[in-house]
Amino acid sequence: MKYLTLPQIKQHLRIDSWYRDDDIYLVDLGTVAETVVERHIDDDLATIAMENGGELPSPLIHAMLFLVGNFYASRESVQYAATAQVPLTYEYLIALYQRYCNRNNNSPVKCNCDAGESVEG
Repeated sequence: MKYLTLPQIKQHLRIDSWYRDDDIYLVDLGTVAETVVERHIDDDLATIAMENGGELPSPLIHAMLFLVGNFYASRESVQYAATAQVPLTYEYLIALYQRYCNRNNNSPVKCNCDAGESVEG
């Protein structure tokens, strides 16, 4: 993990600091969450951090923590209890930073992300 910390994850999940049985698993989930967010927003987290004085903005950190919480609580692909999505959580936070084109793709659609426009090419 580059941006989340184990104590931060444990605090978010309300896991006592003395409980260490899941530490390796939590670190793995943190790494997965960082990768998912980076790919979801289609931008480099290191670049975003550099533009913010070396730290990621809080919405991205919280989006990653939401993912870790979801992955930790729902370890299987199927749930049998009724669930409902909490509004304005992960998707809302990610949308603040999401690029709608890939700067490094080889698709026939050329994108100028900084200008916010796409041009057929």
